[in-house]
Amino acid sequence: MRPTARQVAELAGVSVATVSYVLSGRDRPVAAETRRRVLDAAGRLGYTPDQAARSLRRGRTQRVCLVLSSLGGVPTDERLATDLHEMADARGYSVVNLAVYSEARAKAAVDVLRGGVADGALINVTGGHLAPELINGLAAAGLPMVVLSNEDGLEGCDVVRTPETDACEEAVTHLLARGRRRIALLAHRHDLYRERPSGRVLGYTRALDRHGVPDRIITSGADDRVSAYQTATELLRSADRPDAIFAASDRAAISAIWAARDAGLRVPDDVAIVGVGNIDEGLITNPQLSTVGPLRHDYTDVVRLLFDRLQAEEAPAAREIVRSWTFLRRGSS
Repeated sequence: MRPTARQVAELAGVSVATVSYVLSGRDRPVAAETRRRVLDAAGRLGYTPDQAARSLRRGRTQRVCLVLSSLGGVPTDERLATDLHEMADARGYSVVNLAVYSEARAKAAVDVLRGGVADGALINVTGGHLAPELINGLAAAGLPMVVLSNEDGLEGCDVVRTPETDACEEAVTHLLARGRRRIALLAHRHDLYRERPSGRVLGYTRALDRHGVPDRIITSGADDRVSAYQTATELLRSADRPDAIFAASDRAAISAIWAARDAGLRVPDDVAIVGVGNIDEGLITNPQLSTVGPLRHDYTDVVRLLFDRLQAEEAPAAREIVRSWTFLRRGSS
């Protein structure tokens, strides 16, 4: 027979309400010793909360949704997912994932979220498929959300922004100060189709404009390692090869280092290379990768915004936080 919360309470010498506070992960003050007794009693009895019954009583799913552009291969997304899962586990929630990599997938994701698959959503989608009007529609329908985006016009949700344009401009300015004049940009494909430069592309063009450098060498290649290697190889074997590569992702920059070596070029003597993201792999390249990004990857503050919304009795006003980025000069530039 399945053990009950009342049996856990009797064994621990506490009330049933205290058992509920401890095992649900709700932010209620419970003394450390009391919490230990409850967890010990639950473990001895083999008790786990009946999530289905709890969800029916509350009218909630006890799930949160993580919405990404893809479901693998991006180190920062993996860290975001890890931090979300860990905090969800501690609060008695499970996590479902949705991938948005096209307009059709965006529409499908919105339909799923409107259908009540989760109590809230953490969204980090690039490419413009999940437009602000779609996100605002979800917010107006009452879905608690935290959105990582530099787009304007987001309403009714918490927004997490990064000053990537300024940091990328600083990186390209560094290359110019080192005497580089033919600087190639390996961009993400979706950034090449915008009406106006933004984000990392804007940082690149703004630095060149301010230093009077007319040449623009902008191509795709930042989306995956293989296309980055192929694009960098083509650039570096051309007669008018660039003397620097600014890649819009660290994965692409690392592939560019490999392409330079295979072309018989020295980094940074013959070609300087800078990436974006500050992933750990950049520390074990030879030379170490110069990069733009956060000093450390910790998304607990972002994830906490979502659970603050979920556990608030009244929806808080929309909040905005800015996560600092910087240029980290290392051996590749």
